[in-house]
Amino acid sequence: MRIRTKIILLFAGLTLAVVLVTSFFVYYLANQYSFEDFYKRLEIRAYITAKASLPYFESDAAIYNEIRDQHLEKLPSEQEFLLKVDTVTRAVEKDPNLQLPSIFYDQAIRQGKATYRKGDRFYEGILYKSKQGHYLVIISAENEYSKEYLAELQRILIISMLIAAFAILMTGQFFSQYILRPIRQLMLQVKNISSRNLHLRLAAPDSRDELNELASTFNNMLDRLETAFETQNNFVSNASHEFSTPLTAIIGEAELSLSRERSGEDYQRALRTILEQAERLEHITRSMLQLAQTGFDGKKQEWGQVRSDELLFTVKSIVDKLYPGNKVEIDYSLFPEEEDKLTIQGNFQLLELALSNIVTNAVKYSSNQPVSLALAATHSRIIIIVKDRGIGIPPEDLPYIFSPFFRASNTSDFKGYGIGLPLAMNIVRMHKGEIIVNSTVQEGTEIRLELPR
Repeated sequence: MRIRTKIILLFAGLTLAVVLVTSFFVYYLANQYSFEDFYKRLEIRAYITAKASLPYFESDAAIYNEIRDQHLEKLPSEQEFLLKVDTVTRAVEKDPNLQLPSIFYDQAIRQGKATYRKGDRFYEGILYKSKQGHYLVIISAENEYSKEYLAELQRILIISMLIAAFAILMTGQFFSQYILRPIRQLMLQVKNISSRNLHLRLAAPDSRDELNELASTFNNMLDRLETAFETQNNFVSNASHEFSTPLTAIIGEAELSLSRERSGEDYQRALRTILEQAERLEHITRSMLQLAQTGFDGKKQEWGQVRSDELLFTVKSIVDKLYPGNKVEIDYSLFPEEEDKLTIQGNFQLLELALSNIVTNAVKYSSNQPVSLALAATHSRIIIIVKDRGIGIPPEDLPYIFSPFFRASNTSDFKGYGIGLPLAMNIVRMHKGEIIVNSTVQEGTEIRLELPR
């Protein structure tokens, strides 16, 4: 079911329910009022009948009969009963034509008046004291007026309900179109966006409602998708180039060696070249596998408590093996005094891989200049700072340093594949952290890892 139809049905259902409940109460109150009004009419007639039939003076009877005949309209099937009441025993001389319950007589004697209803016939009884004695005056009639009045009211309410239902449906349709118009416009804009024009964005309504938030959220998603597509295109382009270079070298060297007979030294030189390019190809393949295994949704294998100071010491020993004589120094000045601030949740091997890539890059691109490795902590984060005095990163290359296989424009004299920083970024993101890079060309680079405690 379409949202527009749901809105119409919900709006119409709720409104009609309110109208129906209101109509019910109107009918109920009108019905109750009609009963009370009819009982009041019967009571007036009972008093006039009593005064006309049991007057204190003979002349009063003629006056009350004249009032009753000229000014009171006779009710449908109206009947009058005067029942003698014993003043001592308070017993009532009942009329055999009256089939009334005993409670009616008891209430009339005790309270002075009583009412009773049997179908459409209503009874009103009053206790009247005259010089002839005590009498129970009972007037009964059929409530034809209320039946006609309530039938007419019921007809009016039903017609009003039908008219209201039609008006509500039309109004609901109009409002549903009005409310959903911005959504339809957003849908038309979304249909025009594909992988070929991811630069397009939704025109967000100039308001602070949910539609504006929806458009903004969708635009943010398009920003991430566009970045992902660009990264993928760069990845494919750079990966193809990185694979093609060693493969071309291997194929070319093999074809050259097989083109004619050569000496043993030539074959050894060719095999060394092939081995070197094959090792390069194997390193690229292994790096790509590591990069794929540490995507944004990488599995948290062997997650546990990691001591950040032990992480620094381990990375320092790895760098010492890879680059003997390096000038990497651990700065202890910012170390937290509380031991519990050194612990984070994570995977030790992955964090070791990320930090070692960053530190080895610092050593490599600083031509073995001093590299500082510092550790600090706040109440919510652990901060690891790697600072070198190397060649730095050009400002125009900074936005792309975490793209796979991307290498800065000033790194042509250094061997590398552009895998280390993207791999480190993926690992840090797996740990809900972030990497912040500040760099100045020919002055050095500072990379700050911030991990939640």
